[in-house]
Amino acid sequence: MDSNPNALKSCKKGTIFTNVVLTPDGDIWWEDMGVKAPKEGVDWKGNPCYVCADDPYRMGPKPGMTKAEIKASGYVAAHKNSRFTAPAENCPVLDKAGFNGLWKGKPTGVPIDAILFGGRRPSTIPLVNEAKSWTHGVFMGSAAGSEVTAAVISDQIGQVRRDPMAMLPFFGYNVADYFRHWLEMERTSANPANLPKIYFVNWFRKGEDGRFMWPGFGDNSRVLKWICQRIEGQVKANETAIGNLPFAKDIDLANNDEKAKFHVVKADLEEILKVDVDGWKKEIATVGASYDEYDQKASKDSTAVNKAARRVPAELRQVLKDVTAALG
Repeated sequence: MDSNPNALKSCKKGTIFTNVVLTPDGDIWWEDMGVKAPKEGVDWKGNPCYVCADDPYRMGPKPGMTKAEIKASGYVAAHKNSRFTAPAENCPVLDKAGFNGLWKGKPTGVPIDAILFGGRRPSTIPLVNEAKSWTHGVFMGSAAGSEVTAAVISDQIGQVRRDPMAMLPFFGYNVADYFRHWLEMERTSANPANLPKIYFVNWFRKGEDGRFMWPGFGDNSRVLKWICQRIEGQVKANETAIGNLPFAKDIDLANNDEKAKFHVVKADLEEILKVDVDGWKKEIATVGASYDEYDQKASKDSTAVNKAARRVPAELRQVLKDVTAALG
């Protein structure tokens, strides 16, 4: 409830859970959900588990285990990648009128005005970047990724792990074909002008001292406000080689308490809205390398490589060339 109250409210009924603990009374539990563990249960592997002897918010594979013993064993009762699937109607902030087909009196669903991609990038990638076109937006999504840290793969620290549209683990077919489907939406749309605007956000820029340059959390709404203002034509943007960036003066800093632990530092804001040309030249080169891999493999899991294949849509290759030329 501390980190995502609406998610907890959404899964209170009619919900499918996977890889969590099953309690004796048919309820579910997982680590860090903020609820005390049951005395015993069935863990995600189907084995018995028991409440920790000195921490009521933990469970172990044997009765009477201490928190230190459980930690040393590496045991978790619920898998760290467990999931739930809940009916949208459970969500307390759902636009129910639109969801039920009552928007403008027609069964149209809920109109989407913006799509936001993002990644954990401590350098180079600005706070928010607006795509110049639908194709440029698809390019942004195709280039998404996060930088590897020491907590992930130690021999690849600093490298970018590409994760197109943040969907890589879920692709069941060729990645390049997925890009093609995104591009086709513009051609098949009844009114391409009504397609959502596409943005790329990065809340995780760091300074040379390792400090986060953007406070994140509720302050992200300042960026969302700018996005809404752009969609409504209320503010101009800085048109750059990589996309349209905000002018720092257009990010609303109302109620920014500079004495608070987390607040927007104006000098940092200026910095994370600049184009790091040298950094972007390196970034574009690695995007091109990822395209080469998508070209040659029938799927992300394929071991067969066809070096003559050209699966990535030519439109995205063209954006790659255009951005490269503009950076030059």
